[in-house]
Amino acid sequence: MNALNIAEHMNTMGLQAKTASAQVARAPAAIKKRALLALAQLLRGNLPVLLDASQRDLERAAQAGLDGPLLDRLKLTPGIIETVALGCEQLAAMPDIIGEIIGLKQQPSGIRVGQMRVPIGVFGMIYESRPNVTIEAASLAIKSGNACILRGGSEAIESNKALAALVQQALAESGLPPDAVQLVHTTDRAAVGCLIAMPQYVDVIIPRGGKGLIERISRDAKVPVIKHLDGNCHVYVDDPCDIAMAVRIADNAKTQKYSPCNATEGLLVARGVADAFLPEIAAVYAEKGVEMRCDSAAAHILRALPAIDSIAKTANIVLASEQDWYEEYLAPIISIKVVDGLDEAIAHINHYSSHHTDAIITRDHMHAQRFLREVDSASVMVNASTRFADGFEFGLGAEIGISTDKFHARGPVGIEGLTSLKYVVLGDGEVRS
Repeated sequence: MNALNIAEHMNTMGLQAKTASAQVARAPAAIKKRALLALAQLLRGNLPVLLDASQRDLERAAQAGLDGPLLDRLKLTPGIIETVALGCEQLAAMPDIIGEIIGLKQQPSGIRVGQMRVPIGVFGMIYESRPNVTIEAASLAIKSGNACILRGGSEAIESNKALAALVQQALAESGLPPDAVQLVHTTDRAAVGCLIAMPQYVDVIIPRGGKGLIERISRDAKVPVIKHLDGNCHVYVDDPCDIAMAVRIADNAKTQKYSPCNATEGLLVARGVADAFLPEIAAVYAEKGVEMRCDSAAAHILRALPAIDSIAKTANIVLASEQDWYEEYLAPIISIKVVDGLDEAIAHINHYSSHHTDAIITRDHMHAQRFLREVDSASVMVNASTRFADGFEFGLGAEIGISTDKFHARGPVGIEGLTSLKYVVLGDGEVRS
């Protein structure tokens, strides 16, 4: 497909999405629920087809040299398919917020003024690797009354095509226009350039992938963008804290899965608990093969204490560079720094983090409240793993992505993040004097 044909094709997709969006926006809640439940059933009923498509993608990706976390993100498994099917059912069971009026107040003139929640219209989604995003985006589009144009990565094209076909089947069976969810089938990057430059059809662009992709979209898009560039998340172990809890959370936040953007990349430890905490977490990380990039204080503790001689011999403990405090590793590597206390921890996070997700482990209520107020991140947690920062775990049913922007949507973007508010005025013949 040459550049002219791609432009014509994307223009057609945009027009079809715009037309479909009007139909989906006025669809009754029962119809949208029917589509979501049908999609969940189709996902479970077509497991062999989906796994076969995924295997073809994996084989091609392996031949192209992808490995490790990249292949892990690409893979569809029965567990992943069940998770996205459950996400569809969770969304179906949630109240329909489209059309609700909030904040209705009577004014001195007699009119009542409030705000109505309405769909955004058409969103474009550009993403890499994870094919489950196809279902998360589609299901959220259906629930929020929007249409969407999806452009997944070339490495997952077979999986995405198989999933998108099931979405369109569910829409058609439920009486909704199949064009409400369209997948760009060409892997030519020119299609992305067209998609992000069609304000006449597309209301917002949501990129989800590597920093390079998101920087390009943010720079070149002619429509608004909801984005986050990276996920340099932190756990701060406070003084005082429950050491056993801190070890359990720091372990889970780093090692439960290395590739997601909500995995912890930086571990900050209050000086008052460092001697007790660091040997225990180092033993866990050493056993799991996690490289620890430490400041001099943390390295001294881990190399000097007799209680951890065996750890020091087997663990990969190296001195951190300044760049390490900024890094999103997406790998079994973590930076570790000993801080004087809460003030230094908050200052470090606000300076070095990507403002995605940060957590404090503490038994001090006032410390917890200060951390919640003063850490400038999209999700801030107390005594919980950063791995909880996603739409499914937050009860949103699914997420379209994580936003570290401060306007419109912030944090996991679910149904509300894909809607807008318009003012409505209810009167009974009032005129302005």
